[in-house]
Amino acid sequence: MTELVRGDRFQELFTFFRSTAQRLETRDHYNSPVEQEPLRRFLEGNPDPEWANRPWLHSVRQAATEGRLFQRVRIVSLPLSGYARFGLHGAKANNAAGEDIRYLDRDAALKANIPQFDVWCFDRSLSAVLHFGEEDGALLGAELIDDPVVVAEHCRWFDLARKLSVSREEFAKRV
Repeated sequence: MTELVRGDRFQELFTFFRSTAQRLETRDHYNSPVEQEPLRRFLEGNPDPEWANRPWLHSVRQAATEGRLFQRVRIVSLPLSGYARFGLHGAKANNAAGEDIRYLDRDAALKANIPQFDVWCFDRSLSAVLHFGEEDGALLGAELIDDPVVVAEHCRWFDLARKLSVSREEFAKRV
């Protein structure tokens, strides 16, 4: 199996990119320990007001002030699951912090032959393909790829998904 980066080495990718960090996000649910309590509260109708102050958003704001851009396209199944509704709610704060999160219906993504795996594209020169546990969906780590042909293909998929997607605000009106 390919070596996966995780922990501090994975986090460094988000600190040291030069211009763009673009993610194609394809899963209907992520098993992230940091999200468990905010997700529970959201599903109970009592969203955590502190969720808008999470560390990720501080990183996004810092990158934005430095002229670096975070972009994400979330490919989602309809009707939205509780987790996807939680993500849509949280994306409002992400976008306010300077990240650009957009949405694409899974059926449209499949019709356009967009692969259904998660990948980050950094500066169009490095891809990080995310690997998740089959049983619990927990992030196992990222496979780093710097082969220019493969990276270009990952970026092309992101670009196509972005072209077909709609803004978070427009998507929220539709669902």
